[in-house]
Amino acid sequence: MTSDHAAARPSTAPIVASVRIAAPHDVVFGYFTEPALITKWLAQTATLDARPGGVLDIDVAGNPVRGEFLEVDAPHRVVFTWGVEGEAGMPPGSTTVEVTLAADGEDTVVTLTHRGLTGDFRRSHEAGWNRRLTALAPVAAQR
Repeated sequence: MTSDHAAARPSTAPIVASVRIAAPHDVVFGYFTEPALITKWLAQTATLDARPGGVLDIDVAGNPVRGEFLEVDAPHRVVFTWGVEGEAGMPPGSTTVEVTLAADGEDTVVTLTHRGLTGDFRRSHEAGWNRRLTALAPVAAQR
């Protein structure tokens, strides 16, 4: 027996997006932690303090994204909270983004996992992360 109520529940499964970049992981890592680099592919403005407890304050397509760095393991992994200032459905710090960078020869495989998204936020971020990571690949490969 299946439950219609269970089928109607919004998905809370994490979003996972991945991209291969023709650059070493120590180069690619900075594109998630350095203001001058994150503004080349994701944000229009950025204030970042890439250490546990440090601020993540970026503007993405006019949205004031606010969060905090939880883990920073250069150049392999970075975890931060994510939310939009003034947005009750996804307030600052309400979701979590984990980025892992795996060396593969001279390339880097970036895997981004975004947890805690539901409904329209899940749909928009799934499309957005895939689009943004695709944009990151040629930028980071230029070094």
